[in-house]
Amino acid sequence: MIRYDIVLYAGEQERFINELRELGLVDITTSGWEPSENDRSVLLSIEAHNKAVEHLKDFSKSSEYDVNAQLFANGEEAYEAYVAAREERTRLQQEMARLQKLADDIAPWGCYSEEDITKLAERGVTLRYFTTQPSTFDKMLDEWSETMTISEIARTQSTVYFVVVATDSSAVVVDGQEVRLPSKDSEALKAEIDELAQANKALDATFSRAAASVELIEDSAATIKEQLQGLKVDATAQREADGELIVLEGWAEADTAEKVDKMLEEYPNLVYMRRDATIDDEAPVKLKNNKFAKLFELIGAMYALPKYGTLDLTPIFGPFYMLFFAICLCDAGYGLVLLALGLTLLWKGGDKLRQAAWLSVVCASATVAFGFYANSFFGLAISDYAPVIKFLDFQNQFFSISLAIGVFQILVGMAINIYMQAKLFGFTSTFGLLGWFIILLSGSLAIGLPMFGLAIPGFDASSPVFYALVGIGAVLMLLLNNIKRNPLINIGAGLWDTYNNITGLLSDVLSYIRLFAIGLSGGVLAQVFNSLALGLSGLDAGIEGSPWYVVAIQIVAASAILLIGHGINIFMSSISSFVHPMRLTFVEFYKNAGFEMGQRSFDPVRKMK
Repeated sequence: MIRYDIVLYAGEQERFINELRELGLVDITTSGWEPSENDRSVLLSIEAHNKAVEHLKDFSKSSEYDVNAQLFANGEEAYEAYVAAREERTRLQQEMARLQKLADDIAPWGCYSEEDITKLAERGVTLRYFTTQPSTFDKMLDEWSETMTISEIARTQSTVYFVVVATDSSAVVVDGQEVRLPSKDSEALKAEIDELAQANKALDATFSRAAASVELIEDSAATIKEQLQGLKVDATAQREADGELIVLEGWAEADTAEKVDKMLEEYPNLVYMRRDATIDDEAPVKLKNNKFAKLFELIGAMYALPKYGTLDLTPIFGPFYMLFFAICLCDAGYGLVLLALGLTLLWKGGDKLRQAAWLSVVCASATVAFGFYANSFFGLAISDYAPVIKFLDFQNQFFSISLAIGVFQILVGMAINIYMQAKLFGFTSTFGLLGWFIILLSGSLAIGLPMFGLAIPGFDASSPVFYALVGIGAVLMLLLNNIKRNPLINIGAGLWDTYNNITGLLSDVLSYIRLFAIGLSGGVLAQVFNSLALGLSGLDAGIEGSPWYVVAIQIVAASAILLIGHGINIFMSSISSFVHPMRLTFVEFYKNAGFEMGQRSFDPVRKMK
């Protein structure tokens, strides 16, 4: 990155930002920006426009969309029409829901006329409406009928609806809940609901026009985003000379710096200074990876970008993450299911989900390969059908393999840390970490390799070369961990680091057991569901001599258990396979690699349209 410090007249700010926006190569620092009330309204407007675009794109795929709808004149007109129509639809739907509930409540009373009820009241006859429990009504009906005229209107299992005919002077005393009927009966309310439904349907024309004008709304949203860019720059710009001058901090990629230099040199009444960014600068970060590693930027971004001037670990942790995912899922059949889902997402997911779709395809493909090697296909042993192939005995062999994988990744992380410290602070600054690396690597080769039936000739735990390497590592770790300090202080610091490193490294290595545990648990659950399907359906006893319809029922029952059981297992195992490799990456690997997080990504001021 190239850093630019730019000084210009305050009155030129808007024009200058527009020039940068046309160029689209300079990131202006706006750190510490706190949105004002006006800024918040702009943010809300951007969010509202984005939601409108998303809703209208979904609407354009529905059957209510009119492909022949006319465009609006501009994006703001389309957006305002959409907002008004959305508010009206919300109001209509709420009113229809209210009326529908009211119609359902009074439906047992049947049809009635408010006009007739009023005429009866004018003659001194009043109809009063009650509800009560069936047991109460049946018990008290004869007693009530002695003094009142009562008519049962409707009855359900829990409620009796009845009318008491009373005069103005008569008292009505019944054990029930009196209700007041609305002026319209349920049929009239349903007619009103139908009218509202027609009005709601008519709004589809406005939504169709807005959906047809969605690109105009996107352009309008882009204009508001550009406005926000200007507000952020204005709020964070450093002002000098009583506000007459402003100072901006900008960043550009080294590959495009010549174009930026040319633009700044040609711009009138402007002074700028440029220099290469250093690790001490809070420079924005832009990752540059090949197509394979770029897929895993999605994973790395969930934690943080690397600090500018340090190493991007994405190409290094990517293959590890893919392997860890495959180990945790550990079933070729499950891998095929995820592969099918990934390909479907790649086909129908659109550009926004393309990176996630390819990541799914890559991890699922690794799962198919590892699951086959681990001898598992939907919980079935592949070796039963291919006995000549030598498979991995996951349950009995992979515990130690998972620890070896952990040691290897930690060593890779330590090597990266040594490289970066040597690059940034000189080779002598790495002596303490280098000593630990030599001891751990020597122990892994001399003691760990023979556990797997491998060995380096002449190099084991009793060989002079091993002791020599351990001695060199101890000297670096205890005496030379800081060559500028007193050796006695180095010894004390080295012993303290020894305690911390031993406990830390042991904890880190043991964390990789989760690869074995998660893969094993998923495989055992798959076998359990297979056994349940055969046992509960009776297929484990065989089908010989059973009627065809009994066999058909058994197959259907077994299939249902398999679909539900394996579906649950795939879902849970996939979540574990996604999360736990991420934890091993961000906690164990990043820590040992000395990862430092960056402040922000490179986001140049640019045209949004």
